[in-house]
Amino acid sequence: MGERAVNSPVAAISPVQQMLASGTGALLTSVFVTPLDVVKIRLQAQQTPFHQASAPWGGVIRPSKWRCFLYCNGLMDHIYVCQNGTSCTSWYKTPTHFSGTLDAFVKITRHEGLRSLWSGLPPTLVMAVPATIIYFTCYDQLRDFLRYGLGFQGSHIPLVAGGLARLGAVTVISPLELVRTKMQSRRLPYSELRVCIRSAVAQDGLLSLWRGWGPTVLRDVPFSALYWFNYELVKAQLCEQSRVTQANFSISFTAGAVSGAIAAILTLPFDVVKTRRQIQLGEMDTVGASLKKTTSTWHIMKEIWTELGYRGLFAGFMPRVIKVAPACAVMISTYEFGKAFFQKVNLDRE
Repeated sequence: MGERAVNSPVAAISPVQQMLASGTGALLTSVFVTPLDVVKIRLQAQQTPFHQASAPWGGVIRPSKWRCFLYCNGLMDHIYVCQNGTSCTSWYKTPTHFSGTLDAFVKITRHEGLRSLWSGLPPTLVMAVPATIIYFTCYDQLRDFLRYGLGFQGSHIPLVAGGLARLGAVTVISPLELVRTKMQSRRLPYSELRVCIRSAVAQDGLLSLWRGWGPTVLRDVPFSALYWFNYELVKAQLCEQSRVTQANFSISFTAGAVSGAIAAILTLPFDVVKTRRQIQLGEMDTVGASLKKTTSTWHIMKEIWTELGYRGLFAGFMPRVIKVAPACAVMISTYEFGKAFFQKVNLDRE
């Protein structure tokens, strides 16, 4: 499996310090990226108000008094369930007309206050921050275990560690995110969490808590494997060009943006499928339908190919790259900065 390494990592930091660094990076990333997605949702809502909304479910187009849309805080995609007549419809009933992205930023800030750019963020952080902490901490632990515990070296190490770390994070968070969507659609308080889980298990079985796990894994695991493979490669090359032994903030930021963009482009078809699958599950749960007969991932992919051709599987190319690249850059550069800080603290103690 390649050359063996016998040296231990220099100025290693503890898992707790890795968790603090990744948690801080997750919060900063969400603060930076969320306004971009809020503006996108508001522009989409302007084009498709509630009374025009219809949802494809079970092969039938049904006029709807609710909407399901994807909300991204830069860390995870979350299903947001809007029911007409509730406070959530503020997404759709605001009278302000926007002529474009920049105009939306200006008008939302001026008429609704700066805080409106982070609408809906706090509930999603309950899932996104722990998922990011698990993911980044597991990646570093797995990478170091493969390199220094088992003594393996090679460019494939980040690829393997990244894929496995994401698989673990998705498996842990997936049922929690599904339950959060159910609770939101039924307007239940978090005190009813246990009742909601029992109800879901009783209705559709224990494995129903992992509905949507397949499409998420098919997108996120290859994305993470490609991302870390390219990140470590680009970072090493930039360090060599700059003649430094450890990556600084600008090197981490650049490597994160480049590797994030590459991974986003290569996994775009799976992102399109995951989006359709997530919205389908949200819509079916909102109307109280059983989840036992949901469409499989590969069937959705064939459906998109039949309807729209290969272009359908690469829909949203630019928006995804514009969203993912800066999010990856902010997250990894903040995380690396946090690790460097703790390394310095540990060295000073020694």
